[in-house]
Amino acid sequence: MKTSIYSRHRFHPDIIRRAVWMYFRFNLSFRDIEELLIERGVDVSYETIRRWVDKFGSTYAKRIRSRSVSPSPIWHLDEVYTKINGKMVYLWRAVDDEGTVLDVVVQRRRNTKAALRLLRKLLKNQGIKPNRIVTDRLGSYRAALKLLGLKHLQDVGGRKNNRAECSHVPIRRGERKSQKFRSVHQAQKLLSSHAQIYNLFNHRRHLISRSTLRKFRHQANLKWNLTTTSMCP
Repeated sequence: MKTSIYSRHRFHPDIIRRAVWMYFRFNLSFRDIEELLIERGVDVSYETIRRWVDKFGSTYAKRIRSRSVSPSPIWHLDEVYTKINGKMVYLWRAVDDEGTVLDVVVQRRRNTKAALRLLRKLLKNQGIKPNRIVTDRLGSYRAALKLLGLKHLQDVGGRKNNRAECSHVPIRRGERKSQKFRSVHQAQKLLSSHAQIYNLFNHRRHLISRSTLRKFRHQANLKWNLTTTSMCP
């Protein structure tokens, strides 16, 4: 017998779904969402919202990923640094040429071992072999691709990797709003969930007409409602 993923929670599932949706969909803090819900007559603390995001965000993300279509075989890789508890870490990120986030891996190093971990995870989880891998001039990518026998797929130079570099912008906005990540584990879990939910609602609105945008929004909302239903898959 299937059980509800919202069982033993005091608040109605629709409230939980809405709170988690607002956090991942917009650049809002937990306290912002608390204020918005209070204005709608729902008195819930920001700490409760944080626990909802931590628990249900990963559940929703796994469901979205399991139902998503295969990405493009052209991958763009990039890494940016951030600080967690005063220590430097790197956010290794991969997107395809259509802007779909493939994966985000939080690591303490910016070396060949770290690049290998990202590439092996991509090759294992994407279900499709890349035709081209676009990177910046970091030597770790070249060394890692050589070890995997994929050096011939690397494409480097000019502004070819702008797609991956621009994909860090939503993360930076959320990071500033949440006043930095608390730990590597928390950052990894949050960013992995954010990537899948971002993909669902990423319509690239500057490239499509208004009528097409409305259609895509409707489809995304239907998929979200299906994904966040109360019963376990």
